[in-house]
Amino acid sequence: MRARTFQLASLLLTYPDEELLAAAPELRAAAAGNEPITAFLDWLLGTPLIDCQRHYVQTFDLRRRSGLYLTYYLHGDTRKRGMALLVLKQRYRAHGLTLAGGELPDLLPVVLEFAAVAGPGDGEAPLRQHRQGLELLRSALSESGSPYRELLEAVCAILPPLTGDDLAAITALAVDGPPVESVGVSVEGYK
Repeated sequence: MRARTFQLASLLLTYPDEELLAAAPELRAAAAGNEPITAFLDWLLGTPLIDCQRHYVQTFDLRRRSGLYLTYYLHGDTRKRGMALLVLKQRYRAHGLTLAGGELPDLLPVVLEFAAVAGPGDGEAPLRQHRQGLELLRSALSESGSPYRELLEAVCAILPPLTGDDLAAITALAVDGPPVESVGVSVEGYK
């Protein structure tokens, strides 16, 4: 059930197209018994494709609060993010997963695919490490009323429960936003 949920969420968090919709019978069969994913499929398959595509772009491409790149939530656009991306890429390589050309390793569908293939231990480690980002994304999708929230609900329900420290860190990150780096900028010159 874990691997199937991660695999379905990975597939359904990609840009919706004709090929995805053509797989509707297989998707419905694979989602049987998983209420959040079934609810998402009801929306996806009952909405005109152009509207689904528009919603996807507005949700994930035009809003920073609901981006699909997990390391951004924790590291912002800093050098630490570059290191986190490298570590993810090395982890994937060690398990035989290669990325499609130009795909970043922290893209949520990629992280979910890895979790499905590599399993609960090493495979789910990136999801646990980026749990704060997942929760912020889930929260942003819920606040905006996006049907994609159902997919995040299904994924987060499988992961270990949040601790008090997790909740405090998520709250702080929600208030402060991702870290920023001001390397090479002189504050004195801007008085």
